[in-house]
Order: sequence, then structure tokens, then C-alpha cells
Amino acid sequence: MAGSRENHSDRVLATVQSGNAAATSSVAASWCRSALHHGLDPAAPARGTRIGGSTLDQLREANGELLAAATPVLDTLYGSVGRTGCAVVLSDTDGVILESRSQQGDHALFDAIGLVSGAEWSEAAEGTNGIGTCLVEARPVTILRQEHFASRNVGVSCMDAPVFDPEGQLVAALDVSTCRADHGEALAALIAALVQDAARQIERDFFCRRYADARIVYAPEGPARGSALLAVDRDDLVIGATRAARRQFHLGNGQLSSPRPLADVLGTGEQAGFEDSERAILRQALARSGGNVTAAARLLGIGRATMYRRMERAGMGGMH
Repeated sequence: MAGSRENHSDRVLATVQSGNAAATSSVAASWCRSALHHGLDPAAPARGTRIGGSTLDQLREANGELLAAATPVLDTLYGSVGRTGCAVVLSDTDGVILESRSQQGDHALFDAIGLVSGAEWSEAAEGTNGIGTCLVEARPVTILRQEHFASRNVGVSCMDAPVFDPEGQLVAALDVSTCRADHGEALAALIAALVQDAARQIERDFFCRRYADARIVYAPEGPARGSALLAVDRDDLVIGATRAARRQFHLGNGQLSSPRPLADVLGTGEQAGFEDSERAILRQALARSGGNVTAAARLLGIGRATMYRRMERAGMGGMH
């Protein structure tokens, strides 16, 4: 094992020193960042520093809204992959692990590696790895065993996906890691797909929690790009949008600071007039009252005769 790790360190350094390594692959580019930008040595031992106690509690509290949305999804994902010897991990944007799941029999193994709450897995700390590289590149990544920068991490394979908050900002990395030697590329690809689906679920739940009092509109989009969700207030004005929706409808923070009509954002027709709004209100009242005009008028706080006049004006005379 020691010889294998030495060979790995030599290969990493040779790649970094080749001059054009960063152009050959994303992994080589990350190796270059690790060595040249962060000054890391692939043969160095683990630092062993972890955040714990009240400091970790405060960090988790600061990410409370994220964790509230993520915890059920982490549990479900762990239920799918935990028995295969995988750990499920959620980190903040600094690569500090906020939550981790693994089978009891694997706790000691993942603790020795450092895949536990409070450990830091940024590229600056560990070099190329699933969590840190996912955060740097803000995209799903898979880092298989020998693709890690540090020789101490070549026994691990990591499948990661970024998580974006309701404002479209990167807020976390979701990771599934395994130390099983029989977990090859095919299984890694399957797990990576599960991780990406889980990350999108966290984003959806996070968004819906943030805008719990709004109406959520789903705009269909390609499955690989996330959930395009819009939050709409009672006046049909868009007050929030997921990252996917912002990209799909070209919405910047400045545009969302001044709410726009949903129809304008979706590009689905002309501006509604007062007559259209009144007709919608009348139809909704009639629907709520089971078609009873008297009951609908009572819901709207107007007289029965006034209700009939407004229905005639709205072109609803045939509903008498």
C-alpha cells in the first residue's frame, strides 16, 4: 500500500509539472489547483483537525433552514445506499461536514478517513476530492479512488452534487462516498444519479419551505438542469425563483427585487384587464359555492342583484 501511495504521489506531481496538465482533464486541472494554488503535497499525512463542540453546533444552527430541508432527503438517500457500505455526507460551502450517515460497522472506517461531522473537505484542505471539487466547480463530480490528489485518500470514491439555495446561491455539497474496492465505475454512475436527484429534491424542499405562503408554479425543464420553480404571491406576481428558473427565464436578482407578473415571466399572453380579473373572481366564488349565485354573492359581500349584474357584464349571463 505504501508503494502504491508513493507511486500515486509521483504520478500527481508529474502531471502537475507537465505544463499543460490543466487542459487535459478536469481532474488534472484540480490537481494543479491543489499543488500550485493551495501549495499541497500529495504525500502529506492527514491534518487531523476537525470542528466540534459548540463551534459545530453554531455552524449547524446557522445552516438550520438548509438542514431542515435536507435531513429527510439524506435519510432517504442513506436508505438506498447505506447497506452497500456507503456514507452519505452534507457539507457547507467551506467543505465542513454538517451531517453524515454510515452503518454502525463502518463508523470507525469513515472516522479514520475523516468523513464525519466537523471534518473539512475543501480543495484547500484535502486537494482534489468529491466535496471540495464539487464546491469549486459548482457542478456534479465523481472522483474515483486514484483521481484524488492526496495519496491518503486513494481508497475512497466520491459522488457529489452541488445544492443551491432559494436565491440560486451555492449553499452545500451532497456526497456519497465508499471505500469498497468492488464499487466500480458502473455503480459509481448509478450512485451519482441518485445523488443528483437527491440534491434537486433538497433544493425543491428548501424553496418550498422558504416560500410556504406563496403559490409554487412548476415550469417543465430538462431533468439534468434542476427544478424550475417560481413562487407567486396572491396578486400573481413572481417573488421567488430557483436557480434553474432564473436561468430558464433570464431572471437576475435585480429583476426579482421588483416582482413581475407571472404571465410576463412565462411569456404566456397579453396583460389581463379589469374585466378578466373580475370574471375570475366571480367564477371562483361560484365554484366555492357549488354554483349557487346567492351563496356566491354572500361570499363576495355583495347583493344577489349586484352579483347578477356583474355576471352579465363579465359575459356570464348564461350561468343564471
